[in-house]
Amino acid sequence: MEKVKIGIIGCGGIANGKHLPAIKKNGNFEIVAFCDLVKEKAEKAKEEYGTESSRIFTDYKELLKEKDITAVYVLTPNKSHAFISIDAMEADKHVMCEKPMAKTYADARKMVETAKKTGKILTIGYQNRYRGDSTYLKRACENDDLGEIYYARAHAVRRRAVPTWGVFLNEEEQGGGPLIDIGTHALDLTLWMMNNYEVESVTGSVYRKLADQKEQGNAWGDWDPEIFTVEDSAFGFIKMKNGATIHLEASWALNTLEVDEAKVSLCGTKAGADMKDGLRINRVQYNKQCVEKPDLASGGVAFYDGVSEKDSDIEQRTFYNAITKGEALVVKPEQALVVTQVLEAIYEAGRTGKTVYFD
Repeated sequence: MEKVKIGIIGCGGIANGKHLPAIKKNGNFEIVAFCDLVKEKAEKAKEEYGTESSRIFTDYKELLKEKDITAVYVLTPNKSHAFISIDAMEADKHVMCEKPMAKTYADARKMVETAKKTGKILTIGYQNRYRGDSTYLKRACENDDLGEIYYARAHAVRRRAVPTWGVFLNEEEQGGGPLIDIGTHALDLTLWMMNNYEVESVTGSVYRKLADQKEQGNAWGDWDPEIFTVEDSAFGFIKMKNGATIHLEASWALNTLEVDEAKVSLCGTKAGADMKDGLRINRVQYNKQCVEKPDLASGGVAFYDGVSEKDSDIEQRTFYNAITKGEALVVKPEQALVVTQVLEAIYEAGRTGKTVYFD
């Protein structure tokens, strides 16, 4: 089987921590080009994940000129997701773009429009959809096991785990803090489970309350308040056109013991479900309240061809199959576009104190 030749744009933390190990494990991709503004980062990534003939670039536009590259991974700060992805698709490359889709809704919309215009594959790195609990719950929702889901909570709460590396604290580069960083995963899971992307209005509050404290107790060491230009927590109330509501909570630093990340709670007319203590489905049966905890380790949920598989591994295989076999994407760009639109609306509502209404 001929390998798909790809280029990596951005060789920082998310590349080395998630995508490159999964690409190597997949075995069906050949990384022929690495690009990073810091040449040494690209060279280091090539040494570990490339071949002797892999090329090094510091300008992504030069990488996109390479005719043998079929697809690229856009693994840069949020600010550059859109224009690099758009340039890549216009250069006849398929695109895997790391989450969030873009810094702004307008940029994300241009990405969707470009994908439609060029016919190239565009998907976003929401790998939590591929987890065993996520895929099980999605099937339950599709099977109408929960009935009409009319209330949901999207959880992305850390107590004191502010990322102190890279540009995470830089509003200009990232567009925000925990809301756009980890809140995006929780919201994506929630909308996907509900299969509801028709938003009526968004209300939100955005806080920067703990960022200036000297005693931080942070999991990754002290942050610098001077460069902490984003929020430390944010909360949104989303009303859907069918009357359903979603409560989104996101924080890097919050005085709470209720810590959950990339998890969802769903309340339906037939049953409810949450990921708080493993996957739990609650219902009334034989006039008694009961809770079910599916055995997600059985039935091959976490394995493929006898090899233990992570959600990021399945993400790579899905992208490969979309390119080579025309199989359907799990993460469609139109869905990621709504996630970006809602996040932007929460920031706007937090800034203005007003509810944002969607057309």
